[in-house]
Amino acid sequence: MKSVLIICGIAFILYVVYRVYRFQALDSGLPELIRKGAVILDVRTEKEYETGHIEGSVNISLGTIRERYVELDPEKTYITVCSHGLRSVKAENILKERGFKHIYNGGAWSDLQKTINPR
Repeated sequence: MKSVLIICGIAFILYVVYRVYRFQALDSGLPELIRKGAVILDVRTEKEYETGHIEGSVNISLGTIRERYVELDPEKTYITVCSHGLRSVKAENILKERGFKHIYNGGAWSDLQKTINPR
């Protein structure tokens, strides 16, 4: 019983740390950027993208972003999204290394969708 409580406690702490990190790592003002024409770049795999995505988003998986970034316009604004927010941070950094100036982390695509299309 004691070990179950310890495991539950650790899981809860990890969840809280993840939510705080996610909140701090996300860029603010994303809905406004989208209204101004920012492109949502979904960096999940094609199969993940097919299970659901933000309408109008572009899908280039993190695994192919180092080769396929040339398909993107460095002058445009991009908001990277994935399933939980970790791959979007990696994609954001890769694109910044390649000279993109207007890249923002949108975190989980489903959370961003709720932000831009509250129901």
